[in-house]
Amino acid sequence: MFDLSLAAFGLVAALAWNEAIQDLFKKYIPEGSTLTARFVYAIVVTLIAVLVTMQLGALAGRLDQQNKVNDRKERR
Repeated sequence: MFDLSLAAFGLVAALAWNEAIQDLFKKYIPEGSTLTARFVYAIVVTLIAVLVTMQLGALAGRLDQQNKVNDRKERR
């Protein structure tokens, strides 16, 4: 249940950010260039998602490594 709740809150947050970013793009990109604007939006959001995923993966790796070191110390 915890994972399901966490995923649901993550989805709500993602949708809120999606709407905010879309409004930001609408403000700075002219109205007539909707197809171009959508591709720019998709590329920017994809790049952000990749960067965040890489950072979270690196953080998870460091935490996993730290937990292994702590487990070894506790066993001694």
